[in-house]
Amino acid sequence: MPKAKSPFLVVNPKSYLYGKKSLELAQAADQVAADTGLTMYFTCPYADIRLIKENTSHLIVCAQSLDPLVPGRGMGHILPESLKEAGADAVFLNHAENPKGVAVLQACIKRAKELDMITIVCADSIAEAKAVACMGADIVLAEPTELIGTGKVADDSYTVDAVKAVHEVNPEALVMTASGITTAEDCYKVVILGGDGTSSTSGVVKAPDPAKRVREMAEAVVKAHKEKMARK
Repeated sequence: MPKAKSPFLVVNPKSYLYGKKSLELAQAADQVAADTGLTMYFTCPYADIRLIKENTSHLIVCAQSLDPLVPGRGMGHILPESLKEAGADAVFLNHAENPKGVAVLQACIKRAKELDMITIVCADSIAEAKAVACMGADIVLAEPTELIGTGKVADDSYTVDAVKAVHEVNPEALVMTASGITTAEDCYKVVILGGDGTSSTSGVVKAPDPAKRVREMAEAVVKAHKEKMARK
C-alpha cells in the first residue's frame, strides 16, 4: 500500500471539476507523475474516485473526507470502506470547508489508519498543527484559513515555524503549507523552506492551461527538494 513520502504535490480541484473534466486533469497529472517520479495526490468528488483510479497509474487518489463509521447503519454518511474499495488510498480531513471536532477527527484518523489510507489533516494554526500531529496524521497541512483561495501565501516564517513545531511532537509526520499557492515559484518556496510538499486549487483550475500548471508545479517541487537535499 502507498505510504506518505517526501516530496509530493497535491492537485486539489475540490468540487470545481467533476466527471470528464476531473478525469482529464487527473490523466494529465498522472503523466506528470510518471515523467518526474514525484509522488502526486489527486483529490476528486466521491463519485469520481473509481473513475480516476481505474484510468490512472501513478496517482494516489485522495478522498475529500470520510466519516468515522463502520459497515452497517449510517445512512447518508461517508463509509471509509466504500472509499477504499473505490480506489482512494488517501483522505483529506478537517479542511476549513469541512471542519471536524477533536473527537470526531481523532476517530476519522483512526478509521483511515485501519484501512491503510494516508491522512492529510488540515490545521489553521501552528498550535492546531501540533495537535493533529499528535493525533498521528501522516501529512499535516498547516494553512491559515483566511488565506485559502486568496492567492496570497503565508509568510516564509510560517512554513519554517510549522515544520519545526510539528516535528517537535511527531518527527515522522510530513508537513506542508498550501494556502494561496498559485505558481510554481510558490511551490518551490514551500519546499526549499523545509516543507515536504504543497497543494493547489485555484492556481491550477484557474490557470489558462491547468495541465501545464501542474507540470510546472511538480517540476518546481522536485527542483527544490533536490537543492534542499544537496545542502544537507
